[in-house]
Amino acid sequence: MGRGPSIEARKNAEDARRGKIFTKIIREIGVAARAGGGDPANNPRLRAAIDKGLSANMTKDVIERAIRKATGELEGVVYEEIRYEGYAPGGIAVIVDCLTDNKVRTVADVRHAFGKFGGNLGTDGSVAFMFRKLGVLSYAPGAGEDAVTEAAIEAGADDVVAYDDGAIDVLMAPEAFAAVKAAMEAAGLKPDLAEVTMRADNDVAVSGDTAQQVAKLLGWLEDLDDVQAVYSNAELGADAYA
Repeated sequence: MGRGPSIEARKNAEDARRGKIFTKIIREIGVAARAGGGDPANNPRLRAAIDKGLSANMTKDVIERAIRKATGELEGVVYEEIRYEGYAPGGIAVIVDCLTDNKVRTVADVRHAFGKFGGNLGTDGSVAFMFRKLGVLSYAPGAGEDAVTEAAIEAGADDVVAYDDGAIDVLMAPEAFAAVKAAMEAAGLKPDLAEVTMRADNDVAVSGDTAQQVAKLLGWLEDLDDVQAVYSNAELGADAYA
């Protein structure tokens, strides 16, 4: 029986993954600070990006340096926000949000990914209408549906979705995200995941080879350095990762 990766190899892979996550968060912090100012108390997008960085064990020094670069106190690279839309195999709609300092490189990388896995890049607005932007607080099974629902209503959330496995999502408008999150945490209900994201109005189930191609495409896109987030309306089963 063959041996698995060495401890050093696993550590190197984990370090590389963490480095990629840090790079994406630092870019998001920079763009948020440049757009809305460097004070997180008055910039909800920056506050959310900082929280994401702290959750990933990013140091406060790294976060503060990213903010100072964005606000002009330190010299730094200027990143531009770009959104690409397209279709994966099976007619699956995909949105790719990027932060880049080189649009030519980024569009080439994104187009290559779609083509490699049987999809195609679309035009602006070709799939965005199928999605809506919303804040999501996710709770793992065992959080207690009644307690979460009561607190969410009190906090001003729009909806609470309970899943068969006991997990719970609290949904709200993006502009209410910071206030609802703070109220839930004050009630002793800290979410396992908190984000402003895009969710499809209707998911599309795919299976077999198609599901595997979709999963590979989404994974490839997420690994691109310039890509911050990937959204799709795919409902993928376990066979997608076989």
